[in-house]
Amino acid sequence: MIENLETLVMLSKTGTMMETSTALRISQSAVSKRIAALERFYDRELVERDGRRVVLTHHGTRLVEKVAPLVTELKSVFLEDQELRKGRIIMGVSEAILASWGPRLFARVRDKMPGVEFEFHAQRSPIVLDRIRSGEYMLGICTGSSSADTDLQSEVIRREPMVILPSALQPLTYAIGDELDVITIESRSGAWASIEDDMRRLHLSRKVSLESFFSVAQMALAGFGHGLVPAGVARTLGVNMKKVIPLDSEGLYRPVRFVARKTMFSRPLVQTFYREVSALAHKV
Repeated sequence: MIENLETLVMLSKTGTMMETSTALRISQSAVSKRIAALERFYDRELVERDGRRVVLTHHGTRLVEKVAPLVTELKSVFLEDQELRKGRIIMGVSEAILASWGPRLFARVRDKMPGVEFEFHAQRSPIVLDRIRSGEYMLGICTGSSSADTDLQSEVIRREPMVILPSALQPLTYAIGDELDVITIESRSGAWASIEDDMRRLHLSRKVSLESFFSVAQMALAGFGHGLVPAGVARTLGVNMKKVIPLDSEGLYRPVRFVARKTMFSRPLVQTFYREVSALAHKV
């Protein structure tokens, strides 16, 4: 029954059978069967089609409102009482971090914690936060401001400098504070809210937005415009750092945060992992 309820809760979030099956790592047929089983049990229609999407009926909405907190707590208990006891940490990591300097950081932490097994999931920061809340992940390494995450414990472990990649890496006559159009991350990303004000202060205007910093960097390198990206992304792509314009001295950073539910953060294994990550994050 709990699996069926979890499926309904996930469907309420995604709105499609396909996205729900992907999130739960089951087939679309299994999603349909679980929903059908719930509808037989409650003798109510819980979902209905709305074009290509699926929406909850009145009864489905009421059921999700009642059971969603219970599903989250049960999943959290599973993580805390079973995975932690086995010395296993399940975490979500911002894609741009896991594709750049993150693996080096985690390799060093692994050397400090040889008895611990790590499971990594690369996601955009907002998704990582949602899955921490839902009990799917124990913790996350995310980007962006913590102002909207008051239900979670969040600690900044690194302030990663942002840099300007001149279009096609051609010499750029630019002085800090000049008006400059750039390609950078889109508004739904975790990083955008933390850099928007400083960009405005430095007179940097977002001309084009993309879904990932690596896409921004590649477009800038191909000559489609100047790119504003984290320094780690530029280094990972092998960019000659003498050709970029660093903005750390101007206070333009991307904050990197360690995030967990407050009950999870207090667990000894997670505390140890947090201390090791905090000590090593600025060295990679």
